[in-house]
Amino acid sequence: MKKCLRIWMALLLPVLLLTGCWQEEPPEEIEDVLPVVEEEKPEERKTIFPECFALPYMPGQSLDPINCADGMQQVAASLLYEGLFRLDHSFEPQLCLCISYTHDGSASRYVFTLRKGVHFSDGTPLTGRDVKAALDRARESERYRSRLAGIVSISAGEDTVTIALSSPNTGFPALLDVPIVKSGTQDAVAPIGTGPYFYTEEDTGAYLIANQSWWRGEEQPVERIALVEASDPDAMLYRFASHEVQLMTVDLTGILAVSTTGSVDCVDAETTLMQYVGCNTSRAPLDSPSLRRALSAGINRSNVTGAFLSGHGSPACFPVSPNSSLYPGALEERYALDAFTAALADSGYVPERPLILLVNRENSFKCAIADYLAETWTSGGLPVEVQALPWEEYAAALERGEFDIYYGEARLTADWDLSSLLIPGGALNYGNWSNPDTSRLLEEFAAAESREAAMQALCAHLKEQMPILPVCFKSISVLTQADVVEGITPTATEPLYNLGECIIRLKEE
Repeated sequence: MKKCLRIWMALLLPVLLLTGCWQEEPPEEIEDVLPVVEEEKPEERKTIFPECFALPYMPGQSLDPINCADGMQQVAASLLYEGLFRLDHSFEPQLCLCISYTHDGSASRYVFTLRKGVHFSDGTPLTGRDVKAALDRARESERYRSRLAGIVSISAGEDTVTIALSSPNTGFPALLDVPIVKSGTQDAVAPIGTGPYFYTEEDTGAYLIANQSWWRGEEQPVERIALVEASDPDAMLYRFASHEVQLMTVDLTGILAVSTTGSVDCVDAETTLMQYVGCNTSRAPLDSPSLRRALSAGINRSNVTGAFLSGHGSPACFPVSPNSSLYPGALEERYALDAFTAALADSGYVPERPLILLVNRENSFKCAIADYLAETWTSGGLPVEVQALPWEEYAAALERGEFDIYYGEARLTADWDLSSLLIPGGALNYGNWSNPDTSRLLEEFAAAESREAAMQALCAHLKEQMPILPVCFKSISVLTQADVVEGITPTATEPLYNLGECIIRLKEE
């Protein structure tokens, strides 16, 4: 939802739009600033129309979408490159460079047919060999390696690409929004892509120029987009505050914070970034499903997202985004204090000591949420104490299993594969959860033709067992100078997702 704000707040580092990491390691000496947002009166808005629409970027660093730096480089790259699919606002894969696909009976071998008439911005046609080369590079990259780990082999024809998987996955197309570049151009500052713009350098600087042969045939909102040097996040914020650039993406509830002011339009985009409470299920008292259910019943998820994340998130009782069609809303139960106290009584739990809730202290938002949850649980008869640790100590404690519960964050993939959280040996299974029914239901979901029914069965099981307690899915924010950009409906990876419907207003000559 679009918000017109006068922002006297913390504007934070650009979100890691495409990263596969759980959480980035914080730098030293971080000072967090909680945002204070005031509704702006219409007469207070001051519009400064630019002569040329501009985005921040880091000169001298690659715009290759496979290996470029996170953040501002990715925003520019999103206008240069496209994937076989693109994810819509519900995280559903929509056909893009791919026109159709088939898979075998086990959903472990896919054949993708490329769209005819697609050309790179230099006029050469897109081929299966280009797609294979890009996906092979992505499989080795830090950004996409984990996401594409299930691929065994890729082969290509002139207009087809065949991919074999190590195990069935009917949600596999949702992983293939990987940007495709022309084979052999990856070493250029900006490899050649098929997107609505292409990169060029002139005496006056670097620009994105409208691709007149773009296969979609949609009209781009502006002919030229200037790329303005911003060597670091502080420089990006300065460029935005001084109206030298008109758009940037930020995580308004992240770790690193600096302040700025100005009349700004803000539109949020949903992400697959889940915040949750993890439980140490390998030891008492959290080895009890009834106690874990009581803990979950004591989480007022709407209050967490509204009061502590300022609305930059969606409450979730299950490990799938509420914006996805797979979310089992019928299984959801609203928070009620009476329900929490009843669940706690039913568990038979008699506190012998306070449970310890670990949280990474570098993020003031997470610390505030952890304090709130501990206070809620304690006042309801389940004593909990918060232990806020520096990142290194926090991560080490999780790896060693030295915790009762912890407040965590996980970036899920759009096929909603929960294996890393819920199977023995999973990279994020810090609570050592091991359950044959969980593993079976995960496998059935991955292979299911009816993914909605399979997700419903999986979540019904998780509701009973509660090895993790989902809290919410965070959103990122696209900030633009007031009234300059209209009509945007961003996604997590494409701030200008509906480019053909966007309006960008420039200063009249």
